[in-house]
Amino acid sequence: MPKLGMGPVRRRQLIDATIGSIHEYGLADATVTRIAKKAGVSPGIVHHYFADKDELLFETMRVMLEDLRRQAVSCLKAAKTPYQRVFAIIDASFSNEQFSPEVVTAWLAFYAGSRNSASLTRILTLYHRRLQSNLVDALKKLDPSGSHDFQAEAIAAVIDGLYLRAALNPALHDMNNPRALAIDLVSHLLDGSREEEP
Repeated sequence: MPKLGMGPVRRRQLIDATIGSIHEYGLADATVTRIAKKAGVSPGIVHHYFADKDELLFETMRVMLEDLRRQAVSCLKAAKTPYQRVFAIIDASFSNEQFSPEVVTAWLAFYAGSRNSASLTRILTLYHRRLQSNLVDALKKLDPSGSHDFQAEAIAAVIDGLYLRAALNPALHDMNNPRALAIDLVSHLLDGSREEEP
């Protein structure tokens, strides 16, 4: 029997092993057996915590999204001005944690896998809604008048597009590169003001 409180630790261990296995083998070939081996446990332990591979993949993506949310909250708390709140969302998206090779591979695999998985599509939809909501909230603090949905969509597209481009181009793996470009593009979108950039 696992020790009291071991469940969350073991689940996170298996999720980390899933991310590592996806990076090493790809989504389709990251089998429960390979995930268990990477975690240093038996396949039976995996099935003790997750009904099947689909549930494990769903939970892995949910935890990755929660990690991103925590980073965004931390960056937003440090922001002192409305402009800095917008840039804080960019900072969270291009943090070192979000751009480790293993996490990048997992995000790309989940995006591709969501075409055939309703559960992964739900998680991606949640990510897009949360990003849109955070951006609209930050933009409203910049300019309380009017709707900011279009601006938020454009900024989200800049973030996702630059993340994808950097993820697929090893020469751009220094996250300061796409982060700086995102900030430059968003600054121009928000009327070209650069005075409050981080």
